[in-house]
Amino acid sequence: MSNTSPTIAPEIKSYAGDVGDAFDEFKGTFEQFRDANDERLAQIEKRMSADVVTTDKVERINAAVAEQKRQFDNLLLKTKRPALASDKFTSIAQMEHKAGFAAYVRSGDESNLRQLEEKAMSYGSDPDGGYLVPDETASEIGRRLALISPIRSIAGVRQVSASIYKKPFAQTGPAVGWVSETAPRPETNSPVLAELQFPTMELYAMPAATPTLLEDAAVDIDQWIADEVETAFAEQEGAAFVNGDGINKPKGFLAETTVDESVWTWGNLGHVPTGVDGAFPVADASDVLIDTIYALKAGYRQNAHWVMNRKTQAEIRKLKDVDGNYLWQAPASAGMSASLMGFPLIEAEDMPDIASNALAIAFGDFRRGYLIVDRTGVRVLRDPYSAKPYVLFYTTKRVGGGVQDYDAIKLLKFGLV
Repeated sequence: MSNTSPTIAPEIKSYAGDVGDAFDEFKGTFEQFRDANDERLAQIEKRMSADVVTTDKVERINAAVAEQKRQFDNLLLKTKRPALASDKFTSIAQMEHKAGFAAYVRSGDESNLRQLEEKAMSYGSDPDGGYLVPDETASEIGRRLALISPIRSIAGVRQVSASIYKKPFAQTGPAVGWVSETAPRPETNSPVLAELQFPTMELYAMPAATPTLLEDAAVDIDQWIADEVETAFAEQEGAAFVNGDGINKPKGFLAETTVDESVWTWGNLGHVPTGVDGAFPVADASDVLIDTIYALKAGYRQNAHWVMNRKTQAEIRKLKDVDGNYLWQAPASAGMSASLMGFPLIEAEDMPDIASNALAIAFGDFRRGYLIVDRTGVRVLRDPYSAKPYVLFYTTKRVGGGVQDYDAIKLLKFGLV
């Protein structure tokens, strides 16, 4: 047994608003983790196994690093949330819409919104479908989702007004060649086009309010709705972008058929096997990560990200390269992402844990590889009857998604083949 006394995992503090203090605390804890893990690895090299006390210390500090990173990210997120636009930057029509919407939410008065419907049908719908929120509120919800929805933050996003987005792509490019200045130009073959379709599905949240809150004139109703629905929307769409089956929800990239990268074809996502069932290789674990990086073409690597959940990240954090350098690196400054082998890392809790044949790690240019389609407008239907005395607000937006470039995303499979 080692004579080293066990280090208690650093205390998890709650930071009220100092991003700098939270980041410094996180960096200090990560330094403690590296020291403890170095001790564990030295024991394995010397005695073929690590001291139980040392291993326990590493795991506790590793868990503390993960928790402090989570708190730091949440605190940083709050500092990035801008306030809704003030009225002085909006048109008269927008101000009328905002006032009418506030009256509808607070008291159920639909008269102003109905008058706006008569002027411009794009402002609302019949009462059964709810009414569109003001433009600035819808835009704010979209900005917040981009901040807290991990896949949305790195994927391609397109706004549409129809219920489905159709994207043509060339299966075979046109024939090209070199010719002299005066030589005749032979006719090239016509490109063969196919079409990808991205239908938008209804995503909903149902925040509840008390009559007292709605009667309070000091409460900004637009801000309240944005605050209430952002987390619910982010959680639901985040899960769908990863694992969605495409039925009444977007199709996630892990729902696509995968094949070994050596036999990759369009319409499938390529995967690189670790060669070990449910684990990294014992020796040279970094090699499979390198293979995954270089399975991606150079044009995609320039904007590539790693995507994995926190448990997988905790395992990655223990790995070193052949020169003894840690593969996982903490953010260099507040607001930046952690990196793995020089590429930014995005934490998505809907990614699977490391297990037998699990596709636990994704790597790619998600902006080119995965497309999110947002139908413009967020609707709210006021329901004062279903949960008296509370007033429910059935809030919906329409969103779709799917893989648009099957060569832009690669997966690491924890299996033999």
